[in-house]
Amino acid sequence: MLDAKSSVIDSKVSQLWKKIWGQYSIIVIFIGIIIIASILLGRTFFDGQNFLNILRNNSILGILALGMAFVIISGNFDLSIGSMLVAVGASTIMITNFFGRVLGPDLGLLAIILGILSALICGALFGFLNGIIITKGKIPSFIVTLGFMSIYRSVSMYFMKGGGFFCDVPGFKNISNTDLFGIIPLPVIYFAVLAAICYYISKHTKFGRHVYAVGSNEKATRLSGINTDKVKILTFIIMGIMVALAVITETSRMNSINATSSGSGYEITAITAVVIGGVSLSGGKGSIVSVVFGVLLLGVISNILNIAGVDVFLINAIKGSLVILAVLLQKKEVIR
Repeated sequence: MLDAKSSVIDSKVSQLWKKIWGQYSIIVIFIGIIIIASILLGRTFFDGQNFLNILRNNSILGILALGMAFVIISGNFDLSIGSMLVAVGASTIMITNFFGRVLGPDLGLLAIILGILSALICGALFGFLNGIIITKGKIPSFIVTLGFMSIYRSVSMYFMKGGGFFCDVPGFKNISNTDLFGIIPLPVIYFAVLAAICYYISKHTKFGRHVYAVGSNEKATRLSGINTDKVKILTFIIMGIMVALAVITETSRMNSINATSSGSGYEITAITAVVIGGVSLSGGKGSIVSVVFGVLLLGVISNILNIAGVDVFLINAIKGSLVILAVLLQKKEVIR
């Protein structure tokens, strides 16, 4: 009798552990790395200002990763976001500067608002263009967004003459270079608010459930009466809007955009954060909370490597290794 009870208890403990590890493994790993780094690096790492710097430096990546999570959960990819960021950023600064000159310094705030609105519209249109070609043209998202990656970057470099644009409107840079209560950088607040919104959408809306359904089994979802093309197009629109919000955050922080360096490698880094956060590359699985911790884990690892004096050229190699490891741990087929 005791053996039977013991067996039942062991089984329940095993199931509980598998559930915790399956859903929250990224959080466990994150906490473990924080503890180890704090012991080995001391106050150099375990410092409030250092953590704020990590959050500030990875807020743009976080915003992009939130959008990428929806795209990948739906069973697709978007490789164009780094180049899209440059194109949207260039148009945003041009429009902001234009209205800044037309309206004058007294209406500089209105010029900034119009620039922000133009960024959101432009990002949404680019996302819609990706989605409509992928769904109606029946072309894999990998191919379409790879093509747009080259188009956006090439056209941006042509119009910017390979250089950059600077914003001339006073106050634009305050969007990202202001600290709430003199402590918390505004980009961190933007990331936190957007993460909360994305979590709500993914867990408590019909659209969120449809995204998971499309990623899990698109054919069955279509047969159940759900417009799968519409769902996929909306995920790309969300991605475009997130790119626009990242543009506003980055261009205001630097007060400029550069045709060659801005957004370079952002698509790979965003995918890395999403995959490390446990989102399945085959679609239909993952959570926004885990993606947030995936972003934080990447930021912490980069910070640790910098403090430890690891050559900057090796950091991306280490991140790439983490992606491969994360995919292997998923124990699922990654090529659809």
